[in-house]
Amino acid sequence: MITGKRPVIKLGVTGGIGAGKTSVCRIFGVLGIPVFSADAVAKEVMDIDTGIILRINAIAGKNLYAGGSLDKVELAKLIFNNSKLLEKVNSLVHPVVFTRFREWAKKQNAPYVIMETAILFESGAPEIVDRILTVVAPMEERVDRVIHRNNLTREQVIERMRNQMDDSERIKNSDYVIQNSENDLITPAVLRIHEDILKLAKTTDC
Repeated sequence: MITGKRPVIKLGVTGGIGAGKTSVCRIFGVLGIPVFSADAVAKEVMDIDTGIILRINAIAGKNLYAGGSLDKVELAKLIFNNSKLLEKVNSLVHPVVFTRFREWAKKQNAPYVIMETAILFESGAPEIVDRILTVVAPMEERVDRVIHRNNLTREQVIERMRNQMDDSERIKNSDYVIQNSENDLITPAVLRIHEDILKLAKTTDC
């Protein structure tokens, strides 16, 4: 008979820019579910990991840290329209983020934990989570949210959307979907998913 601490179920939460992933994760947080922001950790890693800093500069062919921290705008310019550069940067950062997530998850005292990331599928994260939730919203609402949140132009937001996976592709590979438009109540949807995963967690008890 196997004994010991039961495995923690991992839920990946993703969605396009402006879809409202963070709002959804905030509700899970109120329910007591720990949330790991993979995007925030990735930014931290790129700012403090000396080995990654050196390799990012090598990939970029220039010093992106002249101001003391990563010039994210310049990096975005380089990688948004260059899939090879993007892949090289991601291959540096994602393994480190995944390692941190696994270590963090082991320390949590909860029936399940969440990894929130905009590029869940693109990063290979489906391999390390048990269930996937995609948050979607109408394009115009997403554009308006990002314009006001990030102080970007409409053209800049549309360009970023074009460089992300389509919602239809995310939905096809997800276990759950939450519609997050102004006309939808997301709390009941979160509660339904929460209850479903709690039931799943009971079946994994050792």
